[in-house]
Amino acid sequence: MTQMSIFGQPDELPKKPDGDLAVTLNVLITVKAAPNPSEKYGETVCVAGLSIDPCRPGWVRLYPINFRELGGNETFKKYDIVSVKAVPARQDSRRESWRPQMHTLKVTGHLTPWTPRRRWLDPAISTDTTMCSLHRGATMASQSLALIRPRRITDLRVTRHAGWTKEQQAKINDYVSQFSLFDNEDRTPLRAPRFAGTYHYQCAEPDCGGHKQGFIDWEFVAFQLLRLRGMDDDSAAKHLRRRFLDEICGPGHDVAFYVGNIAAHPRTFSVLGVYYPPRAKSAPR
Repeated sequence: MTQMSIFGQPDELPKKPDGDLAVTLNVLITVKAAPNPSEKYGETVCVAGLSIDPCRPGWVRLYPINFRELGGNETFKKYDIVSVKAVPARQDSRRESWRPQMHTLKVTGHLTPWTPRRRWLDPAISTDTTMCSLHRGATMASQSLALIRPRRITDLRVTRHAGWTKEQQAKINDYVSQFSLFDNEDRTPLRAPRFAGTYHYQCAEPDCGGHKQGFIDWEFVAFQLLRLRGMDDDSAAKHLRRRFLDEICGPGHDVAFYVGNIAAHPRTFSVLGVYYPPRAKSAPR
């Protein structure tokens, strides 16, 4: 059995089971990425988190999930602890990837800020894992999720979103066209976010030349929809930078980035979310 230090990361990535029988996963949810168009589901969200099961340690990716189609018992939020049956994602070679059976999902707990979260997640920030080392070792079967500590965050670039591609818009149109008068599902077309964000930072590796990674956290999109309506582009972009750079990544927080790669392009990583517990105050002299 793969061993790990208390609440920490395993020495080796656990392999998926050989069969396709469902297993029960117990996961601390840490990532909800922004939704993307899907022809079958309308929109899908990638969710990730840290396994709290000693028999199956490490990171877990749950995909696909359509939050608009979830019932009341299946909804969950970041830092919930959930139990869900899932099967290995055979079309995704990444070891952390599973297909959840959403009707089995149950929320079993929630970790409030920040001490209970730190008990699990601080040990998951490995000093041996940097963004540079993830790039160097990237293969179809290598580690695809991590929580890494940036040494220096230089910028959050906020630009107008380019909109959906023709292929993405076609998926949305095909899904919406399936709507019928007797269908109770919400099939409102998924709108592209107003802005895209890119973090610029250096990881903990001394010779790091810098990383530029898209920021695809659902919170970044939700902030635009809920807080920035009616603002002009310049004002809205400043509010986004203030929130996700000056405040969340400010000097008062011990910042780490949840990062994950793309299945077809293992060397392409994005920032999936930000872990930002308050920095411990130094004891008075």
